[in-house]
Formats: sequence, C-alpha cells, structure tokens
Amino acid sequence: MNTAAPAPTPTTRTLTWCLHLLVLGLLALTAGRAVVDGPAHAGVIVAASVVCGLVYAAGSTLPRVRRSRRAAALWLAAVGVCWVGLLVLSPDAVWVAFPLYFLQLHLLPRRAGLAAVAATAAVAVAGFAAHQDSFSPAMAIGPALGAAVAVAVVWGYQALYRESEQRRRLIEELVATRADLAAAQHTAGVLAERDRLAREIHDTLAQGLSSIQLLLRAAERALPHAPDNAARYVGQARQAAVDNLAEARRFVAALTPPTLEGTNLAGALDRLCAATSARHPLTARFHLTGDPAPLATAHEVALLRIAQSALANTVAHAEATTADVTLTYLGDQVALDLVDNGRGFDPARLPVPNPEAGGFGLTGMRARAQALGGTFTVASAPDRGTALTARVPLVPPAEPRPETRSGVHAEPRPETRHDTRLNTPRDTQPEARP
Repeated sequence: MNTAAPAPTPTTRTLTWCLHLLVLGLLALTAGRAVVDGPAHAGVIVAASVVCGLVYAAGSTLPRVRRSRRAAALWLAAVGVCWVGLLVLSPDAVWVAFPLYFLQLHLLPRRAGLAAVAATAAVAVAGFAAHQDSFSPAMAIGPALGAAVAVAVVWGYQALYRESEQRRRLIEELVATRADLAAAQHTAGVLAERDRLAREIHDTLAQGLSSIQLLLRAAERALPHAPDNAARYVGQARQAAVDNLAEARRFVAALTPPTLEGTNLAGALDRLCAATSARHPLTARFHLTGDPAPLATAHEVALLRIAQSALANTVAHAEATTADVTLTYLGDQVALDLVDNGRGFDPARLPVPNPEAGGFGLTGMRARAQALGGTFTVASAPDRGTALTARVPLVPPAEPRPETRSGVHAEPRPETRHDTRLNTPRDTQPEARP
C-alpha cells in the first residue's frame, strides 16, 4: 500500500507491490490450506479470504486512502475486522498479521501505528492459542518477533527517507544558492566592467578629445593675426586625433596602450611629458629615480593612466607653468608623483564625482591604485600647487615584455629627460579635475 508520502519513487512503488503480493499470497495460502485440508467450514474460509482480499484491494485503489490519515485508519479498521473474522475461522490467517504490521506503521501516526501493531500481535497470539486450545510462550515469539522486525524496518526506512529528503532539499538550496551567486557575480562583473570602461574612456578618449578642443581653441585665437601658429595648432590637433583613433582601436581590441608599445613605463611617461609641453603652455618634466625594474602590464597601464589624468587636470584647471612627474622605484614598491605650481585647491571641499560633468579624475586615479593593492594621496592648498602620489606594489610581469617591431627588446630610457618636442605623442590628454 502506498504511504502518505508524496510522489512515490520507483523504490517505494516496488515495495508497495511486494506488500500487495504478500497480503494476497497469504490470503490465498489460507484459502488453499482450507480446501486441501477439507474442514467442514472450508467454503466459509475461502469466502472470508476473498472478502478480505477485496476489502484490501478496494482500499489500495482509492486515492483518498493515500491522502488522508482518517480514511487510511478507517480502511485499516475494515481490513482488520475482516482479518479477525478469518482468524476465527482458520489459524493459518495468523500469518497475515505480518503485512498488516507494515500497513499500520506506514499509514498511521507513529504512536497510533505502534499501538495498532501491538494490538494486532496480541490478537494473532490469542487467535492461534484459541485454535490450539492451549498457550505457551513459544506461540507469542513468532507474532512478537514479526512485529519487532516490522517496526525496525519501517522506522529505519522512514529515517532514511527523511534524511534523503533533507539532502534533496539541501541540494536544491545549494543549486538555488549557486544560481543566485552566479547571478550576483555576473552583476558584479558587469558593474566592475562598466566602471573599468568608464575610467578607460575618461582617461583616453575623453582626454584626447579635450586636448583637441584646447588646441583648436588656441588655433582659433591665433587667427587671423598669426596663421603660422594657427596652422601649427591645427597640425597638433590633427595628430592628437590620429593618436586618439589609434587608442580607440586598441582600446576596443583590449590591447596595451600605444604609448607603451616598444618601450617601458619610464619611456612612455617621458613621451607624455614631452607631448604635454609641446601642445600646451606648460613645462612638464619627467624624472626617474631608483633602479628600474620590469612591471606587470596592468601596473604600467594603471600608472600611465594616472599620469595622464593628473597632467590633464593640471592643463585644464591648475593654471600652472611647470609640472614635475617622478617615477621612483622603492624596492618592493613603485611610486608616481606629480607636483605642479598651479593655483591648487582644497581637497576637503571636492564635489561629489559626477560622470556627466567629467568628474572621474581623482576618483578614477584612486580606484586604479587601490585595485592593484596600492595607495593614492593628494596634497594641495589654494595658491600652493598640488602634489599627487600613487604607490603600487612592484609586481614583475608574468611573461616577457613583447618585442619591438625590429625584434629587439626595448631598453629603459635614460633617467634625464631629452627634448623630443617634435615627436608626436602616442597617448591622449586632458581631463577635468573633480
């Protein structure tokens, strides 16, 4: 008989059919023994066995018995009455008590099932003793032992079933949690990628467009009185547009910034200072201190972007005439400092970053440094200039530096800055200071 558990599994269905066959087989055995032995009331025994089998089969096919404890109890009572009547007629019916134990333990609550099993065992012992016209302890061993085995088997099965259900629910929770975690990681990845793209665009394409705008304004002011200067500004703006386009293509392809191609970080910073001095009324000087060491590409890119943003801020807002960019190797750290003699500002009164207004500068620099386990500090005061410092751990590259077009590894540039004003910059410029 099916238990009250939902959605029986193939194992439970197999056990149910085994129980059905056991009940019907024992009833058939009782009827067959009556026919073979030929007692005077053999026909009555066969009829009682058939009635008991029909009552049992009727309950097995009723869905209500599987869903309701009350209906199951009424059906078990009807089967029990039929069995008691058969036991009165034949002592062979005592064996039917064994499958009845399983039915009672499965369909009734634990205490009620245990009481029903005890009562069934007592009736079986009393009925068999009545047919024998005597009683001995041996007569109680069989029904009692069968009852004990049934209780142990059913309760053990129920414990395993509960543990299996707990594991199933736990697995479902783990699957759901993993799905939620995957969704959260995806969302975090999307947000992190958006933030990275925002910083990259701000520090590259936006800087280049800002630089082009400043150069074209300078060309506009030079016309018509100084056409040579205007042409020079227009040429520089055109070159900045070419460099910006190259930056955009490499940005889309997720490659190394063009400024770092064929050189190292010191060379790229030297070029950046030379380009800034050539394009704007600002003398940018580069200094290298310490023993240069190879850096991971991510660290070089981050420090280069910080230098770009810092110089762009100086050009756009500081009204400075000089800016010194210093790259310092400090054993297990590398530091990038930028000091200008501009008008300065109060770091405590910075506005909240506004991406629509271009306020990514200091926030983006700090995020880049912290993303690599470094620090970023700002020291400034009105009319006292500004000093920015970014420090990141000195992490060696995971693979050798790519070779230059000529097939030779790029050598570090000398410490002292050489004047390359006529060299075209390979990176983009200015940025708005938050």
